[in-house]
Amino acid sequence: MAAEAVEAVFREERGLLLASLVRRFGDLDLAEEVTSEAIEAALRHWPAEGVPARPGAWLLTTARRKAVDRLRRDQAYAARLAVLAADAERAEPAPGPDVSGSGRGPGPGFGFDELPDERLQLFFTCAHPALAAEDRTALTLRCLAGLTTPEVARAFLVPTATMAQRIVRAKKKIREARIPFRVPGPDELPARLPGVLQVVYSVFTEGYAASSGPRLQRLDLAEEAIRLARILRRLLPAERECAGLLALLLLVHARRDARTGPEGEPVLLEDQNRGRWDRPMIEEGRALVVRALTGGPAGPYGVQAAIAALHDEAADVAVTDWPQIVALYDVLRTLTPSPVVEVNRAVAVAMRDGPGAGLALLDALAGESRLRAYPPYAVARGDLLGRLGRDGEAAAAYREALELAATEPERAALRRKLGE
Repeated sequence: MAAEAVEAVFREERGLLLASLVRRFGDLDLAEEVTSEAIEAALRHWPAEGVPARPGAWLLTTARRKAVDRLRRDQAYAARLAVLAADAERAEPAPGPDVSGSGRGPGPGFGFDELPDERLQLFFTCAHPALAAEDRTALTLRCLAGLTTPEVARAFLVPTATMAQRIVRAKKKIREARIPFRVPGPDELPARLPGVLQVVYSVFTEGYAASSGPRLQRLDLAEEAIRLARILRRLLPAERECAGLLALLLLVHARRDARTGPEGEPVLLEDQNRGRWDRPMIEEGRALVVRALTGGPAGPYGVQAAIAALHDEAADVAVTDWPQIVALYDVLRTLTPSPVVEVNRAVAVAMRDGPGAGLALLDALAGESRLRAYPPYAVARGDLLGRLGRDGEAAAAYREALELAATEPERAALRRKLGE
């Protein structure tokens, strides 16, 4: 029972624990190492002594003690941290928050150096422009958002080994460039905000469709991403993509209760009981879509939120405004071209023009290497082939998806499709 409690606490507290330790000691490797040691200590002590009333505080205290002990033993390590601390002290002070209403800084009531969540502080510090864009996002997801390396690899549609190399490369760059862990000023936000939004969105994606485990959804991760998106929206009310991201998360999460059946199996959008959708959450999301799309060219999160709103507003799949959804995907593919966008657009075209039209678009993507590890691509092909009566080819596509499926509910659903 203690092992289960440690795992639950670790999942819930790891991001906060690492963020607090990095903020205190300024070294990500040290923070990761003592976090692991604190977890090992919990596995030794909790079975005999019981789970403490405040397990997160117990882990943090234990990890801090282990970090201090290590620094006392390793003078070279302590000296390196002292250099990093000196670099941070010499860095030009971050400008104060903009409360003038110009829209570039945080809203009234917040100093950006006093973010209400330490994880968001480090999301911004790890979004340093000295790191390659994909490397810094991968590092933040792995170390601060608490996703495993395979989960981060799934978010980027790359092999786990490739993702591990990216994370190691990003850590090495931080060490060699002596990048200080400090909160950026408002003048630095425009360059760093997209990376932070991507991290929060990727955390939500893992919660929406888990990359492993016994459940299709990890509601704790999805709700944590929504909480962080709300903080960003409150801090940066003039940034329309903050509104767009929060709108997207709310409009998708509103369907959570209808997305799985009694046994945890996935329920397709067309088969969901829309009466179980969270209507207050949908209305909040729709209002944010208007904000995200008003006042200038739309950003990618605003466009995706508009697509989600069209789904949520429709009484059923048949009356969904598929032409408008295809048009929005046409905009999205210019903003953020990717094979995933093309797969989603092909499905929307199939709903507008028929399965043959959608299948032709999917088949044109067959050479895209990133889709070889993306189960929804094979599932979409299987569905369209089945609708065209090409059952043998549909079964082959479902078998391919079954080999790639990461969760047991997905595998069970695909086995049922094959049985049909």
